[in-house]
Amino acid sequence: MKTLKFMTMALLLSAGMVRADGLIVIPNPVHPGSTPYPLEVKYHHVEVEIGKNRIAKTNISQEFYNPTGSRLEGMYIFPVPDGAVLSGFSMDINGREVPAELLPADKAKKIYEDIVRKMKDPALLEYSGRDAFKVRIYPIEPRSTKKVNIGYGQLLKSDAGMLNYVYPLNTEKFSSKPVEEVSIRINLETKEKIKTLYCPTHEIKIRKQDGYRAAVNFEEKNVLPDKDFSFYYSTDKADLGVGLLTHKTAGEDGFFILNVSPSDEPAYEKVLQKNIVFVIDTSGSMAGKKLEQAKNALIFCIENLNKKDRFEIIRFSTEAENLFGSLKTADGNNLNSAKTFIENMRPIGGTNIEEALSRAFSSMEADREKKPSNIIFITDGKPTIGMTDEDGLAELVRKANKNMARVFVFGIDYGINTHLLDRIAEISAGYRTYVTPEENLELKLSSFYEKIKFPVFSNLSIDFGGLKVKAAYPKKLPDLFKNSPVIITGRYKKGGSTKITLEGIIAGGSKKFEYTLDFPPENTQNEFIPQIWAAQHIGYLLDEIRLNGENTETKDEIIEVARKYGIITPYTSFLIMEEEDRRRADGDSRPAVQLLRNEVAADKLLNESMRKDYGGIREKEGKGSVAASSEIYSLQNAVNSEQIYQGRERLSYMDGSGNRQNLASQMKNIQGRAVYQSSNIWIDSEIQNVRNANIKKIQFASAEYFELIDKEPESAQFLSLGRNVQFLLNNTVYEIYE
Repeated sequence: MKTLKFMTMALLLSAGMVRADGLIVIPNPVHPGSTPYPLEVKYHHVEVEIGKNRIAKTNISQEFYNPTGSRLEGMYIFPVPDGAVLSGFSMDINGREVPAELLPADKAKKIYEDIVRKMKDPALLEYSGRDAFKVRIYPIEPRSTKKVNIGYGQLLKSDAGMLNYVYPLNTEKFSSKPVEEVSIRINLETKEKIKTLYCPTHEIKIRKQDGYRAAVNFEEKNVLPDKDFSFYYSTDKADLGVGLLTHKTAGEDGFFILNVSPSDEPAYEKVLQKNIVFVIDTSGSMAGKKLEQAKNALIFCIENLNKKDRFEIIRFSTEAENLFGSLKTADGNNLNSAKTFIENMRPIGGTNIEEALSRAFSSMEADREKKPSNIIFITDGKPTIGMTDEDGLAELVRKANKNMARVFVFGIDYGINTHLLDRIAEISAGYRTYVTPEENLELKLSSFYEKIKFPVFSNLSIDFGGLKVKAAYPKKLPDLFKNSPVIITGRYKKGGSTKITLEGIIAGGSKKFEYTLDFPPENTQNEFIPQIWAAQHIGYLLDEIRLNGENTETKDEIIEVARKYGIITPYTSFLIMEEEDRRRADGDSRPAVQLLRNEVAADKLLNESMRKDYGGIREKEGKGSVAASSEIYSLQNAVNSEQIYQGRERLSYMDGSGNRQNLASQMKNIQGRAVYQSSNIWIDSEIQNVRNANIKKIQFASAEYFELIDKEPESAQFLSLGRNVQFLLNNTVYEIYE
């Protein structure tokens, strides 16, 4: 396949969304009233090279399939990145280079608006105001494919020291079926050492080749991508790098994400020596593969101890037993003794958590000022011997953990007390994870240990100087490990320049790092930040309900934040629909306040499922309790859009027409807030919070409709959703109707 090239290109990008994805429109469909996008996208492959000069070269390969029995004539449209200046362009279609016609913004806009008038489809309006390249494609034979290759380059701009590459993956509207293969591969090379690698929109895999090169990969199959791919990176010579991203609407508190990253390749002398105690349940219920996997994982961990680490192993059942009786250096003799101790473990007896934890804490020395102290605690049961009271064991952790050891809890199977284990992890500022019967403990534990193997900064604290910050997460900052950044989210007041101080323990003692950062008084970029903050905020509120009981104030706050920012999970949806039932009973059934109920009122299975899921919050053991704890903890730690929709697979339902839908798919994030599809109307969540706003009703595709796009270009984002949309813009509620 021929590689398509830009011959000469200088792209001056304004910060924000880059719109460059190609699509095929059928402007003269064979059957009147059919969609202008009947083709299927078979694959969508993107290869990106980002060089030391900050120029990103993107090569796209797409294959389109005509599933109809008709020969079609198509128009391939390539919207030009916003603000770009292109001096050359060519395309490759099925191995033949084809020249493209450059359409200035006004002519491109006319094409988009003609499609809206003729086809009654507003999807292309999101590209309104941009130049475009156009190529006629004919013929597109029945049940045949067309391959298109495109290449372009761009100079990446900096956003507060973070360089941003955006690729538009929102192909949902332009493919008649899920895309079989979607992939984005980025090869990055920098002049200075890489500090931050962050994708807020998708789950990515990162492979670092050295301090100056990295490979980033995203891949999915059989999906309809509904959001653009955004990737950030930064470089810094310092041992500790900080990257800031913000979003702030005028008149409202702002949002921020602060990415704190250590050097990718810290010298060994900069790695902190750690104390670590492995505590493993060997009660009778651990018999079989659970204990075998745990033993294999423990051997992996001790074989990967750093040479000056100190460690201890405690097994417990009816009683607890130490390997050494105190912390020992990870030398050859001690490692061999540990392997023998692990291999001889046998499952028998009850579960004495009190003695196991007491021994673990007493094994630690009170030298937190010099070394990070960690306890890895593995169990599959509830306490049955010694102290069994949940509150008593939680108090034991508070009092006995004098050197502030972090407890990393691994709960196995469904017979555990999740409330107890979660409180142990929360009190010690540790970590919790649960391993279901279908999962592999050995894989989970060894993967986790790889992340904490090299601590470089412990006892981390942050001071924001004169900046007023609220609702910042995580509440207790974790230690910083090699290749594992700490991401802090929060809200801020007026903004301005402020000195941020990070303080903690590094090899050699305490140290402060100071940074002067600007928090802008207004910034409409980075629309993903409010939703990520909202997910973490709701995760913490849901955990408050789980561990401390339900109260009206907490529930009301969850409902308000979830509705506004589109945090759709079985737990938040249940609370929202309860509130909508109350409003309906009070006679308020306006669409703007019935965002979910109108869609799923008739589906009793979904209603019952959400009720059961929310009930899992109050359960202390069992499958529902494990699921609730795991998903809510994932919400607390969500750092990208993919991690927000916990439990999404359980939000499927049958609508009134007998079509299978998913509640989480009926929400879009526009301008930092949620817009919901309720019946056949898209409704801006912000409408429910305004009073005395002007209301303007405009018929879809009317002259006034297109005048609105000219007068308020930002409206195009909302208008592209469909023919019936209600949204708030500049204190006016626009009601678009057919």
